[in-house]
Amino acid sequence: MDLAGTSVVVTGGGSGIGRAMCLRFADGGAAVTVADLDRDAADVTAETVADGGGRALSIGCDVTDEAEVVRLVTAAEESFGPIDLFCSNAGVAVSGGPEAPDEDWQRSWEVNVLAHVYAARAVLPSMLARGRGYLLQTASAAGLLTNLGTAPYSVTKHAAVGFAEWLAIAYGDAGITVSCLCPQGVRTAMLTAGLDDTAGAAVLASGDVLEPEEVAEVVVAGLAAETFLILPHPIVRHYLQQKVDDYDRWIRGMRRLQARLTTGG
Repeated sequence: MDLAGTSVVVTGGGSGIGRAMCLRFADGGAAVTVADLDRDAADVTAETVADGGGRALSIGCDVTDEAEVVRLVTAAEESFGPIDLFCSNAGVAVSGGPEAPDEDWQRSWEVNVLAHVYAARAVLPSMLARGRGYLLQTASAAGLLTNLGTAPYSVTKHAAVGFAEWLAIAYGDAGITVSCLCPQGVRTAMLTAGLDDTAGAAVLASGDVLEPEEVAEVVVAGLAAETFLILPHPIVRHYLQQKVDDYDRWIRGMRRLQARLTTGG
């Protein structure tokens, strides 16, 4: 995919990976619609794009509300024409296992999975009618492996990967391209807020922590190559191969990692 002259929507564009993608896409010549639950943060990203000579629109959007996602798509189309690339990037992370409160499980499901469903429902009809379109789903390495200390996040990110895979299979022959972004540790507020618990410690123990801008560069390369699985951390592919080669051995290894982390090792 060549970004020049395209219309792109990014949810969660007010900070972190989403903000970095907005700025990088604009540098590549895209008109960017920046959506975020925090409207002020979306405004700042859009203003930064404009200051750099790019075109941007900011929208406050709760991606767990399907009506708001539809309004987002309508506003983007009215401003910049048909959407070429929709990036379902907004996400949420909470700690805990089965004992996590129902509201944490529900919120994780709504943001990390259903928001992707709502986006697909909103943009696919127009894309299918044109015979082309691109969906970028931000999941996580946790969706391919797991993230110790946070069952709601790991489970819903697995579902996000599964949905992206389903879309790629179902609509690939109709001109729809799908990529699934699965980063590991990225220096965002989501990661830094959890560094003191098992989930954050597990991420730090598993590989390098990248800057959001580094992730955005890998995303642009992945979009250009139209690669389904975009992995900013190459080590994730190695971990995934180990998991597939011997699932039981991989689980034993993860147990050892969990034991070290929970005992301060």
